Amino acid sequence: MTLSLNTRLLLASSVVLAAFLGVTGLVLDRAFRASADTALRDRLQGHVHALIAASDLDAHARLHLPAELPDPRFSLIGSGLYAEVVDSSGKPVWRSKSLLGLTIPFSRTPAVGEREFAKIEVEHDLPLLSLAFTVSWEANAISGQRYTYRVGESLVSFNAEVGHFRQSLWGWLAGAAILLLLVQGLILRWSLAPLRRVADDVRAIETGIARRLSGHYPRELRNLTDNLNGLLTSADSHLQRYRDSLGNLAHSLKTPLAILRGAVDGEKNEASLRAIAREQLTGITQLVEYQLQRAAASGRTRLAAPVVIRPVAEQIVSALAKVYVDKGVRVTLDIDAAATFHGDAGDLTELLGNLLDNAFKWCRQQVLVAAQITQSRETMQAWLAITVADDGPGIPDDMKARVLLRGARADETTPGHGLGLAMVQDTVALYHGTLALQAGPLGGLEIQLRFPGSPA
Repeated sequence: MTLSLNTRLLLASSVVLAAFLGVTGLVLDRAFRASADTALRDRLQGHVHALIAASDLDAHARLHLPAELPDPRFSLIGSGLYAEVVDSSGKPVWRSKSLLGLTIPFSRTPAVGEREFAKIEVEHDLPLLSLAFTVSWEANAISGQRYTYRVGESLVSFNAEVGHFRQSLWGWLAGAAILLLLVQGLILRWSLAPLRRVADDVRAIETGIARRLSGHYPRELRNLTDNLNGLLTSADSHLQRYRDSLGNLAHSLKTPLAILRGAVDGEKNEASLRAIAREQLTGITQLVEYQLQRAAASGRTRLAAPVVIRPVAEQIVSALAKVYVDKGVRVTLDIDAAATFHGDAGDLTELLGNLLDNAFKWCRQQVLVAAQITQSRETMQAWLAITVADDGPGIPDDMKARVLLRGARADETTPGHGLGLAMVQDTVALYHGTLALQAGPLGGLEIQLRFPGSPA
């Protein structure tokens, strides 16, 4: 099952949010518990110091504490705050009134000046935190007495306070998590709205309601939508080109077919009939080749992978060298390694094939193939220039426009249909390029094709 982007982002962010809030809750819970425990220990230490300050020896060197202590809970039975003082033998010398009816198993007696905290369990499931502190009381210059002060406080209120804080903490964190998830869902819905608009626009194109993606999209999606529109434009262009070519072909075939039909019906001379049929079939072949070539050209597309020119040129030159082996043509390749054609590899092969075939056909012994990337200083536009030159007779200036027409040839005695340069010109126009015929450096004709750089 493939989850939607919205579901994936919501699940991932929910897991991260739950983990973050969970860790935060545990840290806060432990911090509060540690803080409350420290506060409780400090209170017990304060009670011990208060008891020591209130203690005194009577005339018989016996420890005496007043009836009224600083904290009144010592005087209330079962108040949760308990204290006692024992001598060095462990015999109680004083017990708070709050201990009435209770026996608390206080921890061991620590050494003088030391304190010892301990958690103890009293009868009736009464948990306490106790502190024992031993002092040495000097009765006179000769003798002294050790006393251990023991104070215990019930953990019921402490546990209740921690439990209340924990309940409040996790309640607030749960509420915050729900609120953040709702906000997060709204943010995701708002953030992914452009993708839904793209999907809706594509669906509208599929159903024929629209022909292009026409919405206003964020910068991150604009390249995608522009490329999709480019592909749609290219597809429409291909389809229209096929339709136009088939229509032109059907229209152009009417005349030669009518001539053939008339010749078959009315021509009695078999030789004349054959001549007419041969002439019209040659014309039909030219028409079919030309229109099929126009229809097959892909044209400029945004997502076309760049084609390195040199390997294509080397392959074509190798094939033509075998065809024209008797001429011993010397070919010079001056092609930059970085020269690439942003278009269909088949179109590049067709362009170079037609140009090189003409060059091999008309040259005496030399052919030059060059390709460079240039940049206009005025517009900063990159251009690809492909040049094919030969040392043949060239083309007179008054013939240059004519040879670009379909079926026209500079020399009618040379075999061919006169379609090569016309096909090249049509293909170059599909790529918004230019074609120029001029005198070349080898003395013959030079044909230069220029194409704009990679589409943005």
